[in-house]
Amino acid sequence: MTHRLSTTATRFLLLATLVVAVPSTGSASVTAPQPTLAASPTAAESMRERWGIEIVALRESAAGYMLDFRYKVLDPAKAAPLFERKIKPYLIDEATGAKFQVPVPPKTGALRTTYPPKAGRTYFMFFANPGKYIKPGSRVTVVVGDFRADGLIVE
Repeated sequence: MTHRLSTTATRFLLLATLVVAVPSTGSASVTAPQPTLAASPTAAESMRERWGIEIVALRESAAGYMLDFRYKVLDPAKAAPLFERKIKPYLIDEATGAKFQVPVPPKTGALRTTYPPKAGRTYFMFFANPGKYIKPGSRVTVVVGDFRADGLIVE
């Protein structure tokens, strides 16, 4: 007896494989370029002080159909609002104002981390990018409740 996976199930398995295969900590010897904060170098320092995080990367993933936002927690107490399950993160394309959400597959739940944060760990949020709408070089804003990171450039 043969079983065929539906197209949706196949895509989900591919995405799940990518999520598992991508390391969440920067243990590799190659350093990825940092996303640029449009405001100034003090914006990154302000983010560390107010939210207790450091943005690691914002890049295309899953053949361009997802955007992978990575951030490192420096202070778990300050970063806790980013992990609230009730808060729905979204990404805004600054050129058009289009909003992109974190996908919520029925079997896995939201493609973001909602466990209590730990200092020194890198966490992720995947944003849907249907039709590869957002391209590398695009300026975007990531919003999670009161948290707002403006002027990030997609790698």
